[in-house]
Amino acid sequence: MTILHFADLHLDARFAWAGAEGTAARRRRQGLRDALTRIVGLAREQNVDALLCGGDLYEHDRATPDTAGFLRRAFADLAPLPVYLAPGNHDWFGPDSLYALVDWSPNVHVFREPRLQPVDLGGGVTLWGAAHCSPTGTGGFFDAFRAQGSGVHLGLCHAAERSGFDEQSGGKQPHAPFHAGDIERAGLAHAFLGHHHRPRDAARHTYPGNPEPLAFGEEGPRGAVAATIAPDGAVTRERHVVARTAVHDLTLDVSGCASREDVRKRLVERVGTRQGVMRLTVEGELQPAVDLREDDLCEALRGRFDALRIRFGDLRADYDLDAIRREPTVRGQFVRDVLAADLAEDETRRVLACGLRALEGRSDLEVP
Repeated sequence: MTILHFADLHLDARFAWAGAEGTAARRRRQGLRDALTRIVGLAREQNVDALLCGGDLYEHDRATPDTAGFLRRAFADLAPLPVYLAPGNHDWFGPDSLYALVDWSPNVHVFREPRLQPVDLGGGVTLWGAAHCSPTGTGGFFDAFRAQGSGVHLGLCHAAERSGFDEQSGGKQPHAPFHAGDIERAGLAHAFLGHHHRPRDAARHTYPGNPEPLAFGEEGPRGAVAATIAPDGAVTRERHVVARTAVHDLTLDVSGCASREDVRKRLVERVGTRQGVMRLTVEGELQPAVDLREDDLCEALRGRFDALRIRFGDLRADYDLDAIRREPTVRGQFVRDVLAADLAEDETRRVLACGLRALEGRSDLEVP
């Protein structure tokens, strides 16, 4: 038996993290829909026996009737191929959720209980699925659970594996927490999961990762996982990347640039032919004469990216502080006062850069 598993698509996500607004944000949300369309097409091409979703298919608080219609049609087009949906903490099951409101086609099965419930996949394979029924406070699905009956038992849910998985330290809440060993103790040959966005192929569980980029810094071959289940419960996996959007995290060193045009030229060369979503960190020693604003950088890349975020990192104004501190001027006194203050190094740098520019009557760049 072969299944195709995905999770954490997050349809209707805001994309505020990428600085996306208006048309750009709509374009990114359309990219999520396109990813699901490719997953559905992959299920058909691979001739799998079932399509599984491990939760966070959409954003409960932002879901629209249009999204409901899109999902219904996408899964109905797969009929009679069965589709199994296990709601997560972002798309939790409730009376006003899309899971409850949509008139799903007969091939779609939504797990609606906060405890593992069985469905027969045929061929001696039983799938146990569960749902989050609130956005927080869901306990471990594998706690005190033991699969009943003969054959191969599989799990499908949205849950946070806690042992040896460091993504939880990056802000993830321990929704439906468990330890890796709980799966075998529960009598499951394998669990197909959602929640952690970093892909992971463990001995007895699989996290496919979010199919389309949702944040900067994402790594690994995320997408959909085709899994073949042997009669003894052994699982072999093949990952399929379905994303069409690239996420870039670049650094631009502006040291040595004598004008705004120098910075723009260096920026265009640094970016090259990249497209998609980009976060640009500006750093280096910026000469005092350079009039640089964030809008200038955005304008240089207008139309190139679905979403663009610019931030200033270790950016230092290249003033000759030794010379300035000897001046019998307000500017010299300002530098002497700041250097004499008990400030952290980065705070000293920021205050000096902003203050000296302000004394020049400039507000073009506020150095962080």
